[in-house]
Amino acid sequence: MTTASLSLDPYADVAPASPVRFLHRLNPLVKLLAPAPAMIMLVFVRDAATPAAFLALAYGVILVGARMTGRLALMLFVAVPALTAAMTIGFAAWTDPARVAGTTAVLRLGDWTLHAGAVQIGAATGLRLAAIIALALVAGLTTTGPDLARSLVQQLRVPYRVGYTAIAAFRFVPRFARELEIIRQAHRVRAGHRSFLGLAYVVPLLAGAIRHAERVALAMDARAFGAHPDRTERHLVPVRARDVVFGVLFLAASTAVFWVFFPWGL
Repeated sequence: MTTASLSLDPYADVAPASPVRFLHRLNPLVKLLAPAPAMIMLVFVRDAATPAAFLALAYGVILVGARMTGRLALMLFVAVPALTAAMTIGFAAWTDPARVAGTTAVLRLGDWTLHAGAVQIGAATGLRLAAIIALALVAGLTTTGPDLARSLVQQLRVPYRVGYTAIAAFRFVPRFARELEIIRQAHRVRAGHRSFLGLAYVVPLLAGAIRHAERVALAMDARAFGAHPDRTERHLVPVRARDVVFGVLFLAASTAVFWVFFPWGL
């Protein structure tokens, strides 16, 4: 066995992906903070061009930098467009007709009239919310909960008691999913018993959760959790040069979009 095979990687685990899918290898905080100014400023725009540009920017970053899966493709090309269309229709219907009375009538149903101005307002609002969601997905689709908690502890100096507790909480979710599947299989074995609204699963799942929480608490006590002001980090999530480059480029792209569109959006 070579020396290289015995060496330990000091960095946090990353999702398996090709080197081109760079988002999976960036610091979680950088991916979270770089789109944050754009997400905040989008709240104040009222045109459709600015959020459409940010929607295209977010889609471009995700399609290039994220590992493409069936679930991701379904979200990007079905869920987000469907949500945008639903919000456009909903906000267009809720728009005060008096504000858009001077625009062309698109649809008439009895005494109710849908004006082109209302459709424009609905489209702008729907695109704005869709752009905010897409910008949030840049970090949300390529970041694990434990890595984000480690980054908060290491970069923002969040107390490790809070960060490690969050990591332990993230570990509960897959365990509960496995236990729920085992409980369902046990119910199927018992003459195909089915639960009304899953109520029969609550008690055994709650009992398993309590047992697991007790084990986690004992393990944390055995490791002197909380006894010292800081702890040695096993997994490091550093800020590298590529993180700085991504943050600077994303902020520059956001500034360029606002420079071109934002004054006319007010």
